Formats: sequence, structure tokens, C-alpha cells
Amino acid sequence: MNRRRFLTAATAAAAAAYATAPSAFAGTASPAASDTETLLTWFEATYRSMTAMTTDFGLTADKIDVSGTGTPVPSTQTSPTNIGCGLWSTVAAAGLGVISASAMHERLARTVAAVERLDRAHGFWFNWYDAHDGSVLTTWPESGSTVRPFLSTVDNAWLVTGLQIAADADPALRPRIARLLDGADWSYFYTPYDPADPFAAPGQLRGGYWPDKPGKGEPTGHHYGALNTEPRMASYLGIADGSLPTDHYWHMYRTMLPEWGQEQQPGGSYVTIDGVRVWQGHYTYRGRKLVPTWGGSMFEALMVPLFVPEAEWSPHSWGTTHQRYVRSQIEHGLIEEEYGYWGFSPANIPEGGYREYGVDAIGMQEDGYHSLGVVTPHASFLALPQAPEEAIANLRALARNLHAYDDDYGFRDSVNVATGRVSDFVLALDQGMIAAALAQHLRPGLLQRPFRTGGFRSRVRPMLAKESFSI
Repeated sequence: MNRRRFLTAATAAAAAAYATAPSAFAGTASPAASDTETLLTWFEATYRSMTAMTTDFGLTADKIDVSGTGTPVPSTQTSPTNIGCGLWSTVAAAGLGVISASAMHERLARTVAAVERLDRAHGFWFNWYDAHDGSVLTTWPESGSTVRPFLSTVDNAWLVTGLQIAADADPALRPRIARLLDGADWSYFYTPYDPADPFAAPGQLRGGYWPDKPGKGEPTGHHYGALNTEPRMASYLGIADGSLPTDHYWHMYRTMLPEWGQEQQPGGSYVTIDGVRVWQGHYTYRGRKLVPTWGGSMFEALMVPLFVPEAEWSPHSWGTTHQRYVRSQIEHGLIEEEYGYWGFSPANIPEGGYREYGVDAIGMQEDGYHSLGVVTPHASFLALPQAPEEAIANLRALARNLHAYDDDYGFRDSVNVATGRVSDFVLALDQGMIAAALAQHLRPGLLQRPFRTGGFRSRVRPMLAKESFSI
């Protein structure tokens, strides 16, 4: 399908979908016809950056420097998250008519072949590989420092997400991807709940393991306890495939318990759900009750619902807190700090390096993420389901006034709105979120199909229907 035919078909299809089944895409607004071409143009540039980051070996690298005039060179390193982003971006490109089905198959097959060659442990992938040959990194390319191979819970979740999307989109690859996923048992990361010692055995997922020790390996000293953060994708995947018990979800924290130190004293009450005593806490920000994230960034809250339809399955809890979270980010940027722009999430520092950005008041961490006048474009794309008009206007202003958009490779990773300094880089993770958000906005449900069937439908959906945030 060529570009003009897609633009016509996409607008008509979205209108027809809403006319016949408005509940199917709760929380997602159909793009205005005047915006559709702009959004597709942004997607095309974003996908060019993903293509530029993908090596001949078939893996999407961590980042590229797009500040020069020549062809950007992919970084040495890649991670499971980056590879997953490359997979779903290619599926999105085919679904939006940017590439053909045959091109999609060729690119997915090349990446799957590369993933098949990667060393693994306990059925999962290491956190850093050389994107050019697939070897496990033991030395960091930019500094020469030692890298101890690590199995990250959340990074593996995003690669599994990308592989499941690829299998759904390309039936010819399903047997190979099924073999890759056969050993990915999420109970490896899980510490079962023990009421006698809930601190040591909280019923949560570890951050990961260094597998170079006998047995399971050496675990991280922390568990992923905060519910409204991106590692919940691993929780959903494990609950859906049956490797994690459903009660794991209820053992995560909406806020920390009231007696624990945290960003603010939470409101709320205890309730019992599926036999688990749950502290249904909330924060209040600018008069608005919501469930906080860990640090206050956009991607913690809103990356997961690009794939799992939380707002549809839990409209009065997840749907409400997502709306309020976006509104809080908008008001922080425009009213509280008066930056003139909004959208704060971990990204490349405009002057170089990497750090977390966010709205400290809507994160549990006492010294959480701060905005610091740095706006990250991918955060606005994540807000498309909740605030499409504001998100598109914000992005247009970032492109027009601060030159944060590159016609060749899409939006730069960040911009300091006080100095006008724009990042030299685009990152695979952040471009992958942009690609997924645009796909969801232009073709609602395109990347969600694997997460609406099977165990997601039979286990995750009924669980989310029971959620009762105190907001």
C-alpha cells in the first residue's frame, strides 16, 4: 500500500471502527484527518532511525549520533529492550503501509536469526551484547570498564514482547519464535510470598540475576515492588503464561505502605482482593488523586499500556490514573514550572550522557526524578491516548521552536528548553516507544493483538477488572 492510499484508508478505517465498536479502543482517540499525514511523516522518520540503528547482523543498537552530515554509525552495544523495539517497530511499519509485508518478513527473519545465535542463561538473554556480532559484552565500549553479564527482568520482558508481536504478525516465524520463548519461565525471577517474612519474600520479581554464581546466580538486592512502573510488563507476561501466580499482582505496591518513608504521605485504605490484603494507596498532586510511579517519569506509567489495554480492562482504575498522570505532567511543565513545553521521561542529556527526568511529586522515591527544564519528545507520544490534541501541539512546538525534529531520523532524544540545546542522539528505546505510540494512534490495536488473547484474556483481564484504586 502506498502512502496516499494508506492515509485515505487509515482515516476511513478509524472512523468505521469507532462507529461500529467504540468500546474496543477505550482511551484512544481517532486522529483528525489534518493530523494523520503529520503523524505518519513522523513515524516514517522514526522508523528510518530504527533502520539506521539496526546492524547488518540484525540487531537494533542502543543509539546513533545524528548530529553529523554523514550516515550515522550504530553504537556497539545493544540490549534485549533495544532488540524488542526493533521488532515491534518493523511490524508497525508494515501495519502502517510504510514497508511491504515481504520487507517486514525479511527484516524480522534477520533479527530472529540473530536472536537465535545469542548466548543465554536460564532461558533469558543477557543485558548487553555487541550489536554487530552478537557476542556478550564484558567490557563497556565507551569507557573500557568491566561489564558483568546480567539477566534483567524488565529488559527481557521487552524482548519477549517484541518477539510475541513478531510471531503474531508473521506466521512463518511462529515456530522459531516459540522455540526461543520455550525456556523463558518468569518464575526464575520470582520470590514467592511468605507472610512470616514479607520483606525477604514479598511475592515480587527481582530486578534480575548475575548468573555467574552456582545455582540460580546472584540476585539483585531489590525487588520490583512499585506497581505503576514498566517492569509490570514482566508481571503480566508471567501471569498470562501461568509461570507466575495471579496473587503476585496484588503483592505489588500502589504506594509504599503509609508507615514507610516516601515522597508524600499517601491516602487510601486496606482492601482484601483474592485473599490478599492490599494497601490501596494514592497520592494527590494539584488536587488530583493518582497512583504514583517510582520516580515520576512518563514511560514508567505509559509504556506498558501501548501493548496491554489496561485502560479498557480497568477503566475506573488504570484508565483514570493514566489520564491524571498525563494531566499532571502537562500542568507541571506549563503551569508549575512555566517551561512552555511538557513531557518528562528518562533520556539522553542534551549536553551528553543519560539520566532520568520526571515530575518528582508523582513518584514514590523521596528524591525522585526532576524535570530540570529538559523535555523528552517520546513522553508526548506516550500521552497520545489520553491527550492527543495537547500531545500533537506540544510536539509541533518542539519541532518548530526548538528544532527538536530531524526530517531524516525523527525527534531528537531530548531538548533543554531554557538553552535550546538539543540532544545529538536518538535512542532505540525512546524511538521504539514513539513508533509503538504512533502505531496505536493510527491503527488502534495493531500491536496489541498478542496481549488480548490467550492468558492475557483469561487471566490478566479478569484480574485488572478487580482493580479498585482509591482514586
